[in-house]
Amino acid sequence: MRILHTADWHLGRVLKGMERTGEIAGALDALIELVRSEHIDLVLVAGDLFDRAVVSAEAEATAFSFFLGLRECGVPALVISGNHDSRERLAALAPLLALTGAEVAARLSLREEGGVRRYPWGEAALMPFLSERRLVRAAGLLEGDASQWKGHYAEGMRRIIDNLTAGFSDRLGLLMAHLTAEGANLRLGGGEFSFYVSNSYAVPVSYFPTTAAYVALGHIHRQQLVSEAPAAWYPGSLVQLDFGEGEEAPRGALLVELELGLPARVHPVEARWGRSLRTFRIPLTELDQRLAEVERFSGLKKLVIQGQGNLALRERIYQEVDGVLEVRFETASQGAVGDPLPEPQPAEALDWVETYRDYARDARGIELKEDQEEAFRQVYEEVHATT
Repeated sequence: MRILHTADWHLGRVLKGMERTGEIAGALDALIELVRSEHIDLVLVAGDLFDRAVVSAEAEATAFSFFLGLRECGVPALVISGNHDSRERLAALAPLLALTGAEVAARLSLREEGGVRRYPWGEAALMPFLSERRLVRAAGLLEGDASQWKGHYAEGMRRIIDNLTAGFSDRLGLLMAHLTAEGANLRLGGGEFSFYVSNSYAVPVSYFPTTAAYVALGHIHRQQLVSEAPAAWYPGSLVQLDFGEGEEAPRGALLVELELGLPARVHPVEARWGRSLRTFRIPLTELDQRLAEVERFSGLKKLVIQGQGNLALRERIYQEVDGVLEVRFETASQGAVGDPLPEPQPAEALDWVETYRDYARDARGIELKEDQEEAFRQVYEEVHATT
C-alpha cells in the first residue's frame, strides 16, 4: 500500500501579526495533486492540524477543503491530535470529517477501547499527544496506581505503546504518534514548543516495536529518520513556521510504500512550500549599505539591528522594505528591544500573546523567548477552552 505521511500543518498560524494559512493551503493543494498522481491509498496526519485551540474561519475551511479533496479522490485519512490541537474541538469535528472518509483520534484510547483501527490491509494504532497530566489519567487504565506515572513519562508511554501494538506480529502494523522520539540523531526544527520536546517528554526509540511496519511521527518540524528498525520518520512541517527554524531544513511530506514482510520504502517529497523566513543581523553602521540585500530576499524577514535605534528608523524600514515582520534593536547593555506598546484596544480585539509579550518587555524589562510566548498561549487557550 502507498501512504502519504504528513504532520504539523499548524493551520491558523499567526507570525508577528501575519496569518500563514494561505501558504499552508497552497501546500495542502499540492498534497491533493500528489495523492492523485502517486495513487495514494491512505493519508496520515500525525497531529497539529491547527496551531491553537481557536483559529480563524479560513483555517477551518482550509482543513475541510483538504479532506473533501481526499473524498473526491476516494482516499481515506487517519488523523490524531497534537499538542497544539484542542482535543475537544477535534472530537467535535470528528463526525463531520468522518463524512469525508477521515477517521479522527482526538483522545487516547487503548487497544480494547478502539485505539487500534482494523482494515483489510492490517491495522493502525493511533496515539494522540499526551501531556504528563493526561498520561497520569490515561495510565490509570493500565496496571497499577495512576499516581505512580507522575515523573515517569517514558515508562508510561512504553506501556501504552505495548498495549496498542500488541497485535502487530502477524499483520501489517502501523503506529502513528505525536511525540518526541529520544535518539542521538534527533534534530529539532527550531519552532517547536521547547517544553514538550525536553528530556522529560522524550520517548526512547527502542520502545517502538520491531513488529511495526512503519512508525508515523509528528511533533518535530524537521523531516528526519529517527529509527531504522522499525522505520520511524518525522515528515516535518509543511512550511517554515518560525524564524527559529532553519530556512533550508528539510520538511514537507513523505511517500511510504508498505508491504507485509518487507522493509518500508520511504521517499521524501522534494518540495518547498510557503514563503521562506530569514533573520538578518546587521550592525547599525552598515544598515544603509545592506538594505538592498534585505530587499532582494523575497521571503518574510526579521531584522536584528545591532545598535541604538529609534521608532522613526523602525517605521521607515517597515514602510520601505516589503516582507519585514519584525525589527529589533540590540545593544550590549540593553539586549534586544522590540516594538513599543500598541495603542489601547477593546479586550475582545487583543492578541493576548502579543499583549503579554509587550507587558513583559515594557513593564518588567523582560524580553520573552518564543517558547515562553508559546507556554503563555498554551495556558491561555486551555483556560479559555474550559470557560
